[in-house]
Amino acid sequence: MQKIRRWITALQERLRGDDMGERRSESVRTNDVNTLDAAQVNSPKEVVKEKPYTPRTLEEFIGVVARTPRDVLNETDRARLAAVMSFNDRRVADLMRPKSEIVFVKSTEILGPLVLDRLYKSGFTNFPVVDAHEHIKGIIHTEALNSLAIKKAERADKYMDKGVSYLHQSDTLAQAVSEIERTNSYYFLVLDENNNLTGFFTTEMLLSYLLGK
Repeated sequence: MQKIRRWITALQERLRGDDMGERRSESVRTNDVNTLDAAQVNSPKEVVKEKPYTPRTLEEFIGVVARTPRDVLNETDRARLAAVMSFNDRRVADLMRPKSEIVFVKSTEILGPLVLDRLYKSGFTNFPVVDAHEHIKGIIHTEALNSLAIKKAERADKYMDKGVSYLHQSDTLAQAVSEIERTNSYYFLVLDENNNLTGFFTTEMLLSYLLGK
């Protein structure tokens, strides 16, 4: 995740730095022209090259991207640029999946063939474990399921990870990256302002967003 943070920061600084560099270059060129004497300015050998257009604001930059032909800047590249430029303004709520898509496992549920088949077919790799009152007790990861001996089916709470990581849906993506680095987690349950469960968030969602997928 530190590499992702450095990559985002570097690209944002590069985009801002290119703009500042062009402004400095323009200033130097202007000063150079002002120091020329009349003979140099009126010289027929002098060729004035038209300087390339440089956007001065984010809105102008977006306009340049929009006008760039698709064979020069394809949709994937456009999405990546948009993701990086808007990274600091994006929220976890913009990328998270809703609670309705979470596959829960009851702590007393026996991890027999039928339950395991249901979990595998879901396509997910993390399953929150809840008690009888639907309180989150932990997370079952597919790594634990893969090591489970089907010969002896056991309760779900024996294989759950009690360390549960949370984000708030109002958190920025920058804050999410900080939490990923701090907790070394890749799966987060997402809460609203009242600490009610509203969905889940993963590092895969973050990477897909940054890569324009």
